[in-house]
Amino acid sequence: MGPTRKPNVCRRLSRRALGCFSRDAGVVQRTNLGILRALVCQESTKFKNVWTTHSRSPIAYERGRIYFDNYRRCVSSVASEPRKLYEMPKCSKSEKIEDALLWECPVGDILPNSSDYKSSLIALTAHNWLLRISATTGKILEKIYLAHYCKFRYLSWDTPQEVIAVKSAQNRGSAVARQAGIQQPVLLYLAVFRVLPFSLVGILEINKKIFGNVTDATLSHGILIVMYSSGLVRLYSFQTIAEQFMQQKLDLGCACRWGGTTGTVGEAPFGIPCNIKITDLPPLLFEVSSLENAFQIGGHPWHYIITPNKRKQKGVFHICALKDNCLAKNGIQEMDCCSLESDWIYFHPDASGRIIHVGPNQVKVLKLTEIENNSFQHQISEDFVILADRENNKNENVLTVTASGRVVKKSFNLLDDDPEQETFKIVDYEDELDLLSVVAVTQIDAEGKAHLDFHCNEYGTLLKSIPLVESWDVTYSHEVYFDRDLVLHIEQKPNRVFSCYVYQMVCNTAEEEETINRSC
Repeated sequence: MGPTRKPNVCRRLSRRALGCFSRDAGVVQRTNLGILRALVCQESTKFKNVWTTHSRSPIAYERGRIYFDNYRRCVSSVASEPRKLYEMPKCSKSEKIEDALLWECPVGDILPNSSDYKSSLIALTAHNWLLRISATTGKILEKIYLAHYCKFRYLSWDTPQEVIAVKSAQNRGSAVARQAGIQQPVLLYLAVFRVLPFSLVGILEINKKIFGNVTDATLSHGILIVMYSSGLVRLYSFQTIAEQFMQQKLDLGCACRWGGTTGTVGEAPFGIPCNIKITDLPPLLFEVSSLENAFQIGGHPWHYIITPNKRKQKGVFHICALKDNCLAKNGIQEMDCCSLESDWIYFHPDASGRIIHVGPNQVKVLKLTEIENNSFQHQISEDFVILADRENNKNENVLTVTASGRVVKKSFNLLDDDPEQETFKIVDYEDELDLLSVVAVTQIDAEGKAHLDFHCNEYGTLLKSIPLVESWDVTYSHEVYFDRDLVLHIEQKPNRVFSCYVYQMVCNTAEEEETINRSC
């Protein structure tokens, strides 16, 4: 069955004005986003490059805000032209912001202060301070001193918008200690906090005496994920670890005596002691071996994706059931392509349980379904495929003339990611408009040209194509964001030069109006 016909924008606006909605509180918002999607995808709508800027420091984007100078300067991209929201005072190198997360007010929670209902930036500084900064004014609302015994460097969500994990840099020890063969027992630390109001869950140490030769560890959805150089990935319950091995419960802002020293938890110079020290190997939930520790969980019911732990298996993906490790029917996915860059695969972020497999010349959306008459096993099948616009002939003929005048014809195969052919570089999902955005690049003469395509998330139909005016160098690092009526392209050039190109949706430019008036 094809897509059903949907009401036009005028009808939707009329129904909204009359209040023709069900009792579902989200209907109005979904109707508004449906109207916006129709406007974005209509043929007359254009995306105009309204702003371009360059920076010597990394540029970040999050929910309508563009951050410069290590998150010290914030520019709003919501207006017709970007405008500065705030700029924090200049600071020393030790006070610069290393990493940050945008926190938005959860629905239904009662918070202690009225300011808590507005968005905040949770930032980690180079000198181990955790800050909560107003996302609109840049004012520091809260600050917590973490510790002096390690260098914290990374922020991530354990549970999105609820629990954060602050990870330290890995402790490699001094050069003298490494030469002497002395290994540091603690590889890294993980500090876990509930946000708004800030409360400490605990600080956990990852000890090599317990876990062995660990290369990395992280926390996600209450699961401690430990990785090894052999490709082994092990999963543990963080809640079980905290209940079993927490030495003392600590509360931020309260007095504490630890190791013969008394201080206030979360204030300098005392900081927060490491209060979760594992003395015995905790119960193992799950383990699997995968090339380069690549491991993902998703789907309905739960499945996981790995690459067999052999170099020659790179580009081969196995999709298996989490409950019994059984390979799904058609669960070995390998894209038939020859390219310099490998293809990639991941679970669809729309929570549909589908899987997106991206190669240089095609995007496959796969679905996970029960096998008929066997509800215990599942199969992988294609939902739809998006193909690059290119010629089918992969063979290229080259004519050369020898010294004797003889014409020699040589034939060779082109790579699937040959720059002169349209190649997919980025695939993303706009959750509010329910659109897949695909960046395709073609090398034309000396420079590359890119366009951003919007596809129906349900059927894969091409709905809109937007050309990017700036050239695209495939050797540079690129990020492209599509957020409602905004397209933003961040490019990293050599010598740490960052460029930002902002596109806004317009239904009629001034030039078009002038042309229309002249023709009239």
